[in-house]
Amino acid sequence: MKLITLNTWGGRVTKELLEFLEKNHGSTDIFCFQEIYHQATHVHVAQGGIDPDLTLFDDIEKALPNHQSYFRPHYLETYGLATFVKKDIPVDEEDEFFVHHYKGFEPENVVGNHARNVQRISINQDGENLHIFNFHGLWNGGGKSDSEPRLEQSKKLSEYIKSYEGKKVLCGDFNLSPDTESLKIVEDMPLRNLVKEYGVTSTRTSFYEKENRFADYVFVNDKVSVSDFKVLPDEVSDHSPLMLEFN
Repeated sequence: MKLITLNTWGGRVTKELLEFLEKNHGSTDIFCFQEIYHQATHVHVAQGGIDPDLTLFDDIEKALPNHQSYFRPHYLETYGLATFVKKDIPVDEEDEFFVHHYKGFEPENVVGNHARNVQRISINQDGENLHIFNFHGLWNGGGKSDSEPRLEQSKKLSEYIKSYEGKKVLCGDFNLSPDTESLKIVEDMPLRNLVKEYGVTSTRTSFYEKENRFADYVFVNDKVSVSDFKVLPDEVSDHSPLMLEFN
């Protein structure tokens, strides 16, 4: 099975992103996306002077006709997480769990301090459960170091994931540096941190001009047999796509 996770940057380079999906849709079973707009009528922030794609979910849905789409917002009803699963893979359950604030919460000051959820897709493979967790962690405008909200977020995330039995894959944009206690809480579930294990030095593209080159991670538990993991070179966002192949 092949999975790709990507923070889409709100589709600020939609043309290149859709070309990337066209190239990979046939060989990829599951796509986990962060920063997805779904029928949005306005945008709360514009980065780098490039407007985001306010109908990005619909654009991706058209580009992936052989995948079933699932959308879980965490800011208003128009911005959040999306997972696309090939239609020949039966999904038993799809759900979400909030690990920062609550559904419907609207921040007063820092927009990035909106609620944060984790999206779960559960699949039964030959009598064994496979759980895919898609996540986008708290952004506070102050870097990617530990903070009390981030530590609490990791604790809630860990407790939620540990409540499920079977194979587990956790992926997404955590907005955390590799050496943080917040990330260690996730590793201590225990889960294998493939970014660390494979010696990855950056999960960012040339669109990202800051120094800290880490944000995105893929974790698996010991029941998942990893056959390949890599950071893909495609420049389709300010984040790099991460690719996982597993048995």
